[in-house]
Amino acid sequence: MGTAPVDRPLRRHRPFLLLCGEQIAGSVGRQMTTLALALLAVTGLDAGPLEAAALLALTYLPGALLSPLAGLLVDRMPLRRLLFVATGLQALVVGSVPAADAVGHVGWVHLYAVAVLSGTLTFTLSVALQAALPRVVASEHLLSANSALTAARTTGQVGGPALGGVLVGLLGPGPALLAGSAAYAVEALLVLALPASLNSAVGAKGSGRESPLAALRAGFAVVRAEWQLRRMVLSASGLNLGSGPAAAIFVLYATDDLSLPAWQLGTLYAVYSAATMAGVLVAGRFARSTGLWAATRLCAPAAGVALFLIPAASLGWAFALLLAYQVCYGIAATVWAISMTTTQQLVTPQELQGRVAGFVQAALLVTVPVGALGGGALAAWLGNVPVLVASAGLALLSAATLWLPGRAERAAGNVEDGLEISPTSPRGSAKGAGQEGRERH
Repeated sequence: MGTAPVDRPLRRHRPFLLLCGEQIAGSVGRQMTTLALALLAVTGLDAGPLEAAALLALTYLPGALLSPLAGLLVDRMPLRRLLFVATGLQALVVGSVPAADAVGHVGWVHLYAVAVLSGTLTFTLSVALQAALPRVVASEHLLSANSALTAARTTGQVGGPALGGVLVGLLGPGPALLAGSAAYAVEALLVLALPASLNSAVGAKGSGRESPLAALRAGFAVVRAEWQLRRMVLSASGLNLGSGPAAAIFVLYATDDLSLPAWQLGTLYAVYSAATMAGVLVAGRFARSTGLWAATRLCAPAAGVALFLIPAASLGWAFALLLAYQVCYGIAATVWAISMTTTQQLVTPQELQGRVAGFVQAALLVTVPVGALGGGALAAWLGNVPVLVASAGLALLSAATLWLPGRAERAAGNVEDGLEISPTSPRGSAKGAGQEGRERH
């Protein structure tokens, strides 16, 4: 059995503070790597809309396909060891690009391979972190802990794109990728400092003798049974399908169609990070006052509406409108994501945290490469602006489905009526979120 989470203030909780440090270092590495790879593809390899979309899609595809298996590994393997190996490999994979660039051998095959491997490691780490947090933090602190971890990621996101943009502008994408690799190495050292107790098995007695298929079914059963979680996942998947094209062609659209210089592009990413921090600051109070379910229902459509500001930038005032998009989307998406992740952790038994996180992540990610590739192909045919308008409409429509009536919204009540972050909750049971709160069709 795993060790019980320690109930102490987060500011004096050493394992949690190490997780925050890991998030800062990992965020810096990811932001610098994403920006440098995209600019290397556009400026060094003359990428078009389809190539740029394929690069993003290959980053997300491993998470869409392999997240449930990653969740099974997280639930069954020593967690600290898994985190250290994944972060160390991430540093090596990203570092291979500047090494190849130094000798002039960077090509599309190499970039696509890095996208696949880096995506696999990134989303394995994401599942592992979601499972690790309930092991070290008491349930009544989960909402605050998720907010703090998001703030830690945002700290890296503020500096990562700006530093990456400066390095790319002065020295080129290769040094920026080398700095990203170094950030991943720091992340690996922070993970290694986590307590060895995280390596303890957390599964229920005898669960390790389950077949992999039966173990995966147990995790999927939680997602299927908890109606609020299921509704959140379906809506978020559709929203990701709509926002995928925007994410895939954003750099290309900003540089080619809008002629934004590199410093403005870096500023846009930094402003998004600042908006995310603002979302972190309001997420806890907002979700506690309105309820986790209501917070998600309000913020998801707001994020969908914000996507329309991207194609609107083609009409004029491009930089200002894209800044407005980053602010609105950053705040709304942050509150939405924190509320959804906390709900997921509360309704999931401790021994199933990895598998449930894996299935949720797979459902959210599977639509990203589909949207990215489809949007990139359509943009190459129809142009960027029509595709951006259509994708924003799809995202808003998907987010609005959270407001469709459901049978479970009768006597069982919504999350704001029943789901409580309670110290007596047995690692993720929640009032109103179990059998009494399931949606029946």
